[in-house]
Amino acid sequence: MTFNPMDLSGRHILVTGASSGIGRQTSILISKLGAKVTISGRNQEQLDNTIALLEGTGHRSAAFDLNNVSRIPTWIREQAAIGGMFHGAVHVAGLRQTIPLRVLELDSIDEMMRVNFSSGVMLARGFRQKGCRAPGEGSLVFLGSIAGLVGDVGITAYAASKAALLGLTRSLAVELAAEGIRVNAVAPGIVASEMWQRQKAGLTPEQVENIQRKYPIGIGTVEDVANGIAFLLADTSRWITGTTLVMDGGFTAS
Repeated sequence: MTFNPMDLSGRHILVTGASSGIGRQTSILISKLGAKVTISGRNQEQLDNTIALLEGTGHRSAAFDLNNVSRIPTWIREQAAIGGMFHGAVHVAGLRQTIPLRVLELDSIDEMMRVNFSSGVMLARGFRQKGCRAPGEGSLVFLGSIAGLVGDVGITAYAASKAALLGLTRSLAVELAAEGIRVNAVAPGIVASEMWQRQKAGLTPEQVENIQRKYPIGIGTVEDVANGIAFLLADTSRWITGTTLVMDGGFTAS
């Protein structure tokens, strides 16, 4: 039998934001690695499409709106009761808006922080509940962004919410270490996804070229990010916690 250090057989993983993009690709990959996957998002039809792409058996979808932040721990307990206790969770769901400071309103800031940051706090709180996490080690992975590390025009609230998420990762890693829970994040740059296609639609060819030029080895793919997430879920990263894995094709190095 071939040894696979990233084997996830026998593990139950929760993936939020699995309707498309990075969340969908992560779900597909970890199912191929043997995990049983519970996926979440707001659109049931898109979740059904993701389920159809997964390998193996025992997968299920559980539509949920993360805007209902206070209910997340209860919702996780319900999912664990139905599908079994979780060995890991990947928090991909999030909101990105480009809003210049001159028109940025408090409601937009509150929404961005609630969906991108507060939901992560409550997901971690729910994951560590008795009866929700399987005995032994557990792994939480948050989807951050290089926007939480470097600045750009028009993304003040978004960048702040992602920077907060990266800070949360470090603090939770220390707090939950005694419980055997590792907490890490990935911080991607632009990847070829549905979101990037929507962004490009509002840009000129010159603007697109200028953005792409900032990535020394090119813009990544959702598969690239999913590979990093799977690494952080598997035993390959058993000695890693409190870390942000930057995945940006060299953007922050140039």
